[in-house]
Amino acid sequence: MSDGDAWQGNIKARLYERARERGYESITSFANDRPTASLVALAEELGREDVAGVQVLSAMLYEAEQRRQVMRFVRDILVRMLSQSLPEGWPTVLDDASRFQIARALGRWTGYTPETHQKQVDRAGDSLLANPPPAGWRPLGPDDELLRTLLPDDEV
Repeated sequence: MSDGDAWQGNIKARLYERARERGYESITSFANDRPTASLVALAEELGREDVAGVQVLSAMLYEAEQRRQVMRFVRDILVRMLSQSLPEGWPTVLDDASRFQIARALGRWTGYTPETHQKQVDRAGDSLLANPPPAGWRPLGPDDELLRTLLPDDEV
């Protein structure tokens, strides 16, 4: 994505057209079939030259708000951030390098979280650091048991 083509034209229409071309009714359903793919990877699959990861993120959040599934969206984004930063799962040893990777994932996750859910995300991140999951733990989707315990669905 070099010339800013992602910001030309009707962005939402382009995203949904690309998802439908691939047999999906929504950006979320497209992303659900790729639960550990980064936002950039999702964007590149939808259009290397004219779709940006932040556009995919925005569409996923919009759909989550419409479906009252924002907490599931929050867990989804954490899975993607952990998959990028900790591809082999939760580290066995918490040395400086692994702590940095964890902090990077949690920091990016926090930055992508809607303000309405920041307190829950802060508590969940603190809990993961205070009581680390087993070595090798790698959530493969937003319905991971540990994630659902840390961040239960609470939407009405």
